[in-house]
Amino acid sequence: MAGASEERLVLPSASSRPDAVFARVRSQTAFEETVDQLGTAIKLGLLAPGSRLPAERDLCERLGIARSTLRQALTALGHSGHVYATRGRHGGTFVADPQPPAHPPSPEMLSQWRETCDRRLAVELGVAVLAADRAESAELDALDDVALALEDALEDFPAYRQADIRLHVGLAEAAHSACLVREMTEVQGAMTDLIAHIAHPPEVLTSSNAQHRRLLAAVRERDGMRAARVMTEHLKGTEHVLAGLLPGG
Repeated sequence: MAGASEERLVLPSASSRPDAVFARVRSQTAFEETVDQLGTAIKLGLLAPGSRLPAERDLCERLGIARSTLRQALTALGHSGHVYATRGRHGGTFVADPQPPAHPPSPEMLSQWRETCDRRLAVELGVAVLAADRAESAELDALDDVALALEDALEDFPAYRQADIRLHVGLAEAAHSACLVREMTEVQGAMTDLIAHIAHPPEVLTSSNAQHRRLLAAVRERDGMRAARVMTEHLKGTEHVLAGLLPGG
């Protein structure tokens, strides 16, 4: 690992200049897109191991995000081993040397992960719209309880993932479509295989939970179009995190 005293941002070519690496992100999925953008730049070598990231204020201006959003993204990237932070006169946030994962995903999984996300998007958008039209009050009350369980499982990802699956499959059940319940169960299984290969810091899970709450609120208010928009943001957020953190993705 390169020493922390290397303060200059190292980029391999003119085409990889900082303003190309650090493009502005959208506000709806700012946290997830920041993880995606920085994680992908590191994996592609556009940000070299040992190089120091620009100062927080500069990064926030380039990306168009709040400092709290940037810090959450950097924490997530730290948990995943993409960056590390040091203190002192020559401190800052540095790009870590890449470490091979203990159990890397198969080439087949890496070649198909976006198709898995596409299939999930198609299934879950239909579920969101139909649930907003058909869900019963008692079913939504039960889903609210699952959302609360998710809040209590930020430090225990296996428990979090089980509750997350219950919420999404429960939403399909609330759409009253046996076909969609089967499709949801299958696509959640495929997603579980994918996300097993990335880190799950509380910052990522907290962002996901906020989207869950907005989704359930839209369904309860019978607003199918808003439920679809929130679901799209939620699933695209997951896709951004996978793009940034999935080894070789």
